[in-house]
Amino acid sequence: MASRRQNEEITAPLLDYSSSKYTEELQDTIYEEEQTLPKRVWIETKKLWRVVGPAIFSRLASYSMFVITQAFAGHLGDLELAAMSIASNVIMGFDFGLMLGMASALETLCGQAFGAKKYYMLGVYLQRSWIVLLLCSVVMLPMMIFATPILKLLGQPADVAELSGVVAICFIPLHFSFAIQFPLQRFLQSQLKNSVIAWINLGALAVHVILSWLVVYRLRLGLIGTAVTLNFSWWVVVVGLFLYTVCGGCPLTWTGFSGEAFSGLWEFLKLSASSGVMLCLENWYYRILIVMTGNLKNAKIAVDALSVCMSINGWELMIPLAFFAGTGVRVANELGAGNGKGAKFATIVAVTESIIIGLFFWVLIMVFHNEFALIYTTSKPVLEAVSKLSLLLAFTVLLNSVQPILSGVAVGSGWQSYVAYINLGCYYLVGVPLGVLMGWVFHQGVMGIWAGMIFGGTFVQTMVLVGITMRCDWEMEAAKATTHVRKWSNTRHSIEQIK
Repeated sequence: MASRRQNEEITAPLLDYSSSKYTEELQDTIYEEEQTLPKRVWIETKKLWRVVGPAIFSRLASYSMFVITQAFAGHLGDLELAAMSIASNVIMGFDFGLMLGMASALETLCGQAFGAKKYYMLGVYLQRSWIVLLLCSVVMLPMMIFATPILKLLGQPADVAELSGVVAICFIPLHFSFAIQFPLQRFLQSQLKNSVIAWINLGALAVHVILSWLVVYRLRLGLIGTAVTLNFSWWVVVVGLFLYTVCGGCPLTWTGFSGEAFSGLWEFLKLSASSGVMLCLENWYYRILIVMTGNLKNAKIAVDALSVCMSINGWELMIPLAFFAGTGVRVANELGAGNGKGAKFATIVAVTESIIIGLFFWVLIMVFHNEFALIYTTSKPVLEAVSKLSLLLAFTVLLNSVQPILSGVAVGSGWQSYVAYINLGCYYLVGVPLGVLMGWVFHQGVMGIWAGMIFGGTFVQTMVLVGITMRCDWEMEAAKATTHVRKWSNTRHSIEQIK
């Protein structure tokens, strides 16, 4: 009886919680197959962009903090730009990719649980993710502390490695913020509370711009000051999201800290690790490009130019990553609700719309290839080098408009471990060797390295994911998702039966 009353208490307010707009969308889904194709596309677009729109804004705001920090460092000098680029793009880039990927396990679990109306499990999943990611943060701490010898071992110039190591140590608070913030974002995102994330990120971005200007131009605290401001701004986001979650913003999905979070940690760790490896192998791929470039002649100019391109690529990549998040949520919701056809249609709409956006930015880069580097530097050699690399940047942006969305499908479906193997093979067994061959054997320098990695790794990986997605049995995936949700909520059901 207690169990029934509890279920009634949880279920009754759901119409209010999901909002009238969400109820209308559910009604649209019931009649979806009776609608014309344009109408179905419009319905799915509205559902998708409820996640993607705020996610683009939030991710752009978050990444802009890195871009602003790098831009301020670039105007301090070429050495400072190279050091900040290595610290933020290589050291923190590896960290960011792994943590973001591990937190993406919540997109599978929370998305499917939300679609299956197992709302009580979302808070438990969030706490499990915090435990796993904080432990991972502690394990990865030596990478931050010993960044200088690691970078020297990788062949980076001594002065760049020394200064990058100092910046990396300053980024330790930022390192731990990832473990708290990324799970919170996925937790809120799976409930369609994306506007909250967007507004908090906007506030943090405003704080960061003001602090960066104050620290660099007024207090003149140099490179270390810019690193400290980035730490502070990211923790503003963490505190904002945490307070919203625990202080009543999610009354049905957050019921307080629970000892149940410590159960099932090993299974949760395996799924998180698969997600982390999958995204990290993608994210680290182009970080390796920067490290390899550091071994070329005239490394500072080459690293600066490539870092500018990677920063622009990373900035634009926030849009495909928002589609990655939106597609993961939509596919997981549909599979969790047992709607395989809906998951397939959501995938098609997401990929098509992302490609259109990618083509727009491809044209934009080609038109303004001589100007966009002025955001970071006024150094003429760097500007000329960036202009030469702009064609490769444009094609990277175009490929990135497809690949992350297909990875989002993998996250929504729980295929992370398979995609991790695909990424490992395509990127590191094909792309990197081809980049080395083009760069050093055929003496094509940074352009050869990058071209080899794009067309040898990214393109092949994208085609493999396209093939897997096209051959997917969506109804079978929906059945698996239903079983998966029941498995992960078994502990809670057992407790309720005892009561």
